Amino acid sequence: MDLDFELSSDFIPLCDLLKYCGVTETGGMAKQLISEGLVTVDGEVELRKTRKVRSGSVVSGDGFSIHVS
Repeated sequence: MDLDFELSSDFIPLCDLLKYCGVTETGGMAKQLISEGLVTVDGEVELRKTRKVRSGSVVSGDGFSIHVS
């Protein structure tokens, strides 16, 4: 699943991005996915659930890639 997400502010917390894009059904599921080391931001594993994702970043994991603009 290849997705594009357009920011309406300066950033979005990583866990919220996963939920809004439909990668997970809930914020809790998103936080668990992140804490298990299954999500990368710009190619590096990210363990901070509320990492500020900004325009130009690529968030990916097993079966998904989100391009943030």
